[in-house]
Amino acid sequence: MVPLLLSRLEPSRKEEIEDWPWLDKAVLRPSRSRQVCMTCHFFRHHPGPEYIPLLTCHLHHGLITHGEHLTNRCQGWTEDMVRQRGWAPEVA
Repeated sequence: MVPLLLSRLEPSRKEEIEDWPWLDKAVLRPSRSRQVCMTCHFFRHHPGPEYIPLLTCHLHHGLITHGEHLTNRCQGWTEDMVRQRGWAPEVA
């Protein structure tokens, strides 16, 4: 049986986020606007080993170094859907 993804932005249950590669300067570019990783639709944080949060980009399936999520973005930055449409748009 093939595991199903719960969401396109969520990893499968067999996939280990800790094994994702770290994103580097080839992907992340400095940004001096609100368009940084932390405000991107693809940004997530997950509990890592010893409950230290892992910052992740689900567009690139990569890990983001702490602090870099505040000052960098990639070419695929997208407005967060909650901010775009408002809270719980599926209810409307």
